[in-house]
Amino acid sequence: MKENTFLKRRDFMKHSSLAAGALMTSPLIASGYGFHNSVNDEIKVAVVGCGGRGSGAATQALKAASNVRLVAMCDAFEDRLQESLNSIKQSVPGDRVDVPEDRQFVGFEGYKQAIALCDVIILTTPPAFRPVHFAEAIKQNKHVFMEKPVSTDAAGVRSVLKTAQEAKQKKLNVVVGLQRHYQTKYKELMAMVHKGKIGDVTSGQVYWNGAGVWVRPREAQQTEMEYQMRNWYYFTWLCGDHIVEQHIHNLDVMNWAKNGYPVKAQGMGGREVRKGKDHGQIFDHHFVEFTYADGSVMNSQCRHIKNCWNQVNETITGTKGRVDFGAGSMTSHNGRVLMNHDDTNDPNPYQVEHDELFAAINKGEYKFADADNGAKSTMTSIMGRMATYSGQMLSWDDVLNSKVELIPASFTWNDMPPARPDADGNYPVAVPGSTSVV
Repeated sequence: MKENTFLKRRDFMKHSSLAAGALMTSPLIASGYGFHNSVNDEIKVAVVGCGGRGSGAATQALKAASNVRLVAMCDAFEDRLQESLNSIKQSVPGDRVDVPEDRQFVGFEGYKQAIALCDVIILTTPPAFRPVHFAEAIKQNKHVFMEKPVSTDAAGVRSVLKTAQEAKQKKLNVVVGLQRHYQTKYKELMAMVHKGKIGDVTSGQVYWNGAGVWVRPREAQQTEMEYQMRNWYYFTWLCGDHIVEQHIHNLDVMNWAKNGYPVKAQGMGGREVRKGKDHGQIFDHHFVEFTYADGSVMNSQCRHIKNCWNQVNETITGTKGRVDFGAGSMTSHNGRVLMNHDDTNDPNPYQVEHDELFAAINKGEYKFADADNGAKSTMTSIMGRMATYSGQMLSWDDVLNSKVELIPASFTWNDMPPARPDADGNYPVAVPGSTSVV
């Protein structure tokens, strides 16, 4: 590691308010929206967070337009940055990747320098860091692609919502990696839903049931902070739990269909199988019942347990029919086919979201303002986690205004994270009926 730096979360929260005071002097305002400051129409890109998604997003950005060049990278870990850089170079040959050592930033503070060097920033760290990185990006007047979810707690969501309004005032394009919004099948089916083809939406069943993801065991000489950062998926403060990190995609589809967000939720969950020390704190299953203002209900399932029934999909029922997004089908209640979309030749939505973002920037257009929905669908996911962790019926206002903050006040490699192991190496796990979430 090149540096042992620190960052203070409360300072991040100040950035969003300070940025508002700079609106009148912003070069984006002075020069018109869509402005970028590179010469010869080159669009300079930097990436903060060099894991698999960061590598993929950077590669997709470079493939989106011929004038896009990667000029800076930042990660907490030197080895992750180098692995990502090598991977991107193999995918995008030539001089499109220009990241010399002096534009490779390692540690907790390097994101500020990386953002300063680019026109478009790609934010793909674990979601705990998204609110502060997003605030800095908008403060520095950059267009943004950021992965979902955009926070792991309500304080972070509130910060992103505030920054989203500043991005709109500055007319900065922001795309959030909820790629179903850029997927042809979903867009066509959802247009039919919004036209009333299945009547009023009354219920939804959404799923992310699978076997689980990677585990990174503790290694000798790691500090507790490094171990948790390496094995970030299993710590609520870093990941948000898999209901937030993965299942947000499915929950977002129902929100999209309703053009709104749940007003209350209750549910259940726990750790039935995945209970090892390297599994940190998160549950291996959640079931949540979300209710919208008009009384319609979304039933949500997500599970990480091997050898079980798997399903990643969304089905929505209305007064006149039903849509199965995975199958690409829409039918009436009497079985008449209303739509059947064959997605065999549809473009990759992960690529489309970058294609459209960079096309807008090249045209000088202000077109994308995804951060508000990204924050509210993140809040929907966090609401579900709060419901399963607490066992309580919770309202939207309860969870959005929660005073429980998960993110530590500062970071160094020797700091103790908020999730602390006991003498046996086990981490605190939520207990429904006892755990406080608001």
